[in-house]
Amino acid sequence: MRMTQMLVRSGLTVAAAAALPLTLTATQAVAVNTAINVSTSGTTVQVTTSDCATRSNGSMGNASLLSSGQANFAQGRQATLSGTSTSQAAAWSSVTTGTYTVIVVCADGTTAGTQSVTVSPVSSPTISATATATARATSSASPSRGVMGGMGGGTKDYGAATYAAGGVLVAAGVGATVWVLRRRAKPHRL
Repeated sequence: MRMTQMLVRSGLTVAAAAALPLTLTATQAVAVNTAINVSTSGTTVQVTTSDCATRSNGSMGNASLLSSGQANFAQGRQATLSGTSTSQAAAWSSVTTGTYTVIVVCADGTTAGTQSVTVSPVSSPTISATATATARATSSASPSRGVMGGMGGGTKDYGAATYAAGGVLVAAGVGATVWVLRRRAKPHRL
């Protein structure tokens, strides 16, 4: 009875721990602004929306990229929205590393949305000529899948059935151990 209670309690704890990320994700999903979509690619920041479909004086609206020290729309780098009645976009190039706020204001004066974006530094890959030459010289001598130590079947790649059978054997061993320990804990009768 005591073991059953402990298993039920641990099962409830595991279930609560599994439900916590789902609860946090649901809470975060409510706070996300879906009116605009901001993305970065290297040093380019792009914003897209579908809320500014109405043109006024030939314009669909403007977007502004504000750095951390700027407080209002007019202080940021502004770009004109372009596109169709279903999708409008604006982009800024050569944006330096940092955190920015993107604000989109439609031609009719309504704000389509505000969203923060972080521009990360662009890393350029480096290639070492010495490492490449060494790799070519040893490529014929080294195995393609790395070193596979062991004797006989130690180098075989086992399938899912073998792993499932091993799992069953481990579970049986754990079950037998629990059974033996529970029998030893009971008082002996003569």
